[in-house]
Amino acid sequence: MSRAGALAPLDVYVAKKRLTNASGQTIDVVRDLSLRLDTGQVGALIGPSGCGKTTLMRIIAGLDERFEGAVKRPQGPLSMAFQEPRLLPWRSVEDNIRLAVPRVGEKELGVLLDTLGLGQHRSHFPGELSLGLARRVALARAFAVKPALLLLDEPFVSLDAPLALAMQRKLAALVKERAITTVLVTHDVSQAVRLANRIFVLSPRPARVVGEIRVESPHKGMGAEDARSVEKRVEGLLVQATAGLAIDG
Repeated sequence: MSRAGALAPLDVYVAKKRLTNASGQTIDVVRDLSLRLDTGQVGALIGPSGCGKTTLMRIIAGLDERFEGAVKRPQGPLSMAFQEPRLLPWRSVEDNIRLAVPRVGEKELGVLLDTLGLGQHRSHFPGELSLGLARRVALARAFAVKPALLLLDEPFVSLDAPLALAMQRKLAALVKERAITTVLVTHDVSQAVRLANRIFVLSPRPARVVGEIRVESPHKGMGAEDARSVEKRVEGLLVQATAGLAIDG
């Protein structure tokens, strides 16, 4: 699918991002971090808890402009899906999606809902849904916007393994079909290997990229041995980063 501006890459450079905590102490959250994704690529951000991944996602989304550096985004709509579905409880599944894209066609919406296994739930309200279904609605809303850039902040966290894997497969299929440039925050190394073209390993705070691993055609699938080999490389970088060792990225 062709979109105006879709050929522009995602370029991120954060020289410095600081926050002031409740005690008035200034903390460097991100420093000297750069990453790039070409059109349609999926980049996974993986690193220790509290290293600054969510702060970085807010910077990429344009929600936080108080940093030194620059972000160049693909031209076109941007969508985000958070750890919490953030659905309006007084609106149905269909209405929650239509609030983001009021003019979405009935056929198009129906196909998207069916793809995510939501066809029978379009008239239900968030309180009637399981957490897994609510997360699917949040993803459907994000995809309905037809984004040029999709940001996912641990959208599968706390789901049982079979459901998380099924949703990851649906996500991979939609991202591939629409050539959406995607940034995924995850703590799950195997998830990063299954979904991402590039895996960016981040250091403890202040976050910087200490290693980048490229995965060849992840959506076509890899053998278990090859996947485990990549996982071991990522795990090794995480161990080194957490230990504070210098890494040649």
